[in-house]
This record gives sequence, structure tokens and C-alpha cells, in this order.
Amino acid sequence: MFTGIVEELGKLVSLQMKADSGVITIEADKVLEGCQIGDSIAVNGVCLTARDIGNGTFSADVMPETIRKTNLGNLKPGGIVNLERALMLSSRLGGHLMLGHVDATGRIISIKPEGNAVFYTFSAPEEIRRYLLPQGSIGIDGISLTIARLAGDSFSVSLIPHTVKVTTLGHNGVGYAVNLEADVLGKYVRKIMEGGLPGGQGEGGLTLEKLAEGGFL
Repeated sequence: MFTGIVEELGKLVSLQMKADSGVITIEADKVLEGCQIGDSIAVNGVCLTARDIGNGTFSADVMPETIRKTNLGNLKPGGIVNLERALMLSSRLGGHLMLGHVDATGRIISIKPEGNAVFYTFSAPEEIRRYLLPQGSIGIDGISLTIARLAGDSFSVSLIPHTVKVTTLGHNGVGYAVNLEADVLGKYVRKIMEGGLPGGQGEGGLTLEKLAEGGFL
């Protein structure tokens, strides 16, 4: 589990893909501190497991499904990525809870300065739109961000200069593909509302009437 607070920018050394498996190797510094084989590291918001560590790099296995569902397959040697180690229970939760499981990829539609901030607009594929709401949380390439506006099949976020400086968003322009992860709490709430959890079949899911009956409204 991660917080969406990027610890450093890493550099892709290589991505070697075969028919049924692949290995990604990334140059890093901070995230290697105390890191052991088997530890989880988020790479552009994708949870990967370190299989080799040494000489300022780490390697991780990458499944074909990961390449299909994320932007990792678009990376070229020398490309930069957002890196974050897994959350420790003693850490501050500066962003929001993220699993490192990418729901969809979107693209940067526009980048516009707005006062001391930068307003980024992204395309929002259908599979993730159902979980988005204004002022709600979203993970973009592993960065915990707040949705400022929703408009049809797109959404926007407002970035402070620090975020632009220390993440990949400040290095990529219009058309760049990003990994998107919806807020996991929103997924569970929607599932409950639809009656999709065990024991909920035949009961019609959670409704406003049932919330009122329970004294929640």
C-alpha cells in the first residue's frame, strides 16, 4: 500500500520483455535505502516487487498484463519514473491510500498556468469515470492528487510548483499517457451500493432509505 507522495524520480535502465514475462531495471537512490528483495516499490503508480538490488539499481518482474494496462511499456531507456516505497504503519499519510493497481490509462489534454499553480487536464476512460468526483482523490502515475474539475470524459487537477518540480508531470507534455488509479474507498462504496458484497445478494444493495433507517441520514 502507498500514499501517493513521490519520494524520488528514478531512471529507466532497461525493460526487457519476452512472450510471457519481462524484467524492468531502474536506477534509484532514496527508495533503495533499507530496501530488500521482495519489497514493494511503486513505479509510476504500479506496485512492483524488487527481485534484484545493487549498484544503485533495482529490478522487478513485469507481467504482460501490466504492460497492457499501464504506461510502463511506453518507457524508453533514460526515461524518468515516479518512485515510492510501500507505506509503513508508522508513516504519515500525506496523500491517500493507494494500492498500486492501475485501473486505466489517460492522457494529458492540456497544461495551463493558473496563478502560482499549473492546471492539468486529463482524459478519463469510461472504466474510471464512475469513481471520480470533485475534490475527490485520484492517483496519477503514482501521485496522490485532488480532482479540481470534472467535465464529461475528462478531469483536471491543480498542481503546486513543488509537485511539478519533483514528479514526472513536470517533465511530460500534452499527449503523454499516465496511469490512473481510482480511490479504493470509492470502489468499495460503489460495490456496497450495488449490493455486490457477499451477503448482499437479493437485498438490493445499500440505498438512501436503508441509510435513513440506520440513522445515518
